[in-house]
Amino acid sequence: MEMKKRINLELRNRAPEEVTELVLDNCLCVNGEIEGLNDTFKKLEFLSMANVELSSLARLPSLNKLRKLELSDNIISGGLEVLAEKCPNLTYLNLSGNKIKDLSTVEALQNLKNLKSLDLFNCEITNLEDYRESIFELLQQITYLDGFDQEDNEAPDSEEEDEDGDEDDEEEEEDEAGPPEEYEEEEEEEEEDEDEDEDEAGSELGEGEEEVGLSYLMKEEIQVNRNFLCVLKINYLGIGPSTINSELCRSLKVVPNVWV
Repeated sequence: MEMKKRINLELRNRAPEEVTELVLDNCLCVNGEIEGLNDTFKKLEFLSMANVELSSLARLPSLNKLRKLELSDNIISGGLEVLAEKCPNLTYLNLSGNKIKDLSTVEALQNLKNLKSLDLFNCEITNLEDYRESIFELLQQITYLDGFDQEDNEAPDSEEEDEDGDEDDEEEEEDEAGPPEEYEEEEEEEEEDEDEDEDEAGSELGEGEEEVGLSYLMKEEIQVNRNFLCVLKINYLGIGPSTINSELCRSLKVVPNVWV
């Protein structure tokens, strides 16, 4: 399928100015040039044209918001100065599997001031002696070359970085917004229920009465009156006041007709 038709297919009835990502891999460039892509793709941030038999970047439109450009497995051998002019904000550029042979070709990328990652894997230039040292010296703005930095640390996966960034943004938004309204309503209801329980408990006690807990009784070592226990026992046995000696009543401090 030709590139122009592929672009129309990928649009899926969207306006070009709404598209942020466009993948055109494995389609066909007529005469090795870009076709069907124009300045109306103003919001495009990611463009992939891998294995499309591309040999020239001369017809690349101005894409000021483009951050990532995939051009692997083509037949590009030069003309990279167009990238700095048309895509000044590139941070990632993949030129692996192209016909790039010498440092002078790559030198044109010096004007891409925001470029952080460059991939030249499987290009002839990688066979040069001190290839990595030379590229890092020539393009001092880049951090990763062929997926590794100067200390051979692997570059983080771009998708993971995006996900982590999204999660951090969501957490920050939640912190700024505070707890959800439903959570606040539940807290208020719980507080109201607690207040009602306290009011009910207080109403069961008479005026001037205080509720005494078991821990208080144990702490103060309050002992039950021995005579009171005797009265409980007498009441349990069913002995009426008429059968109790008046002297016993006085000694037990029992008031006739009043039983526990």
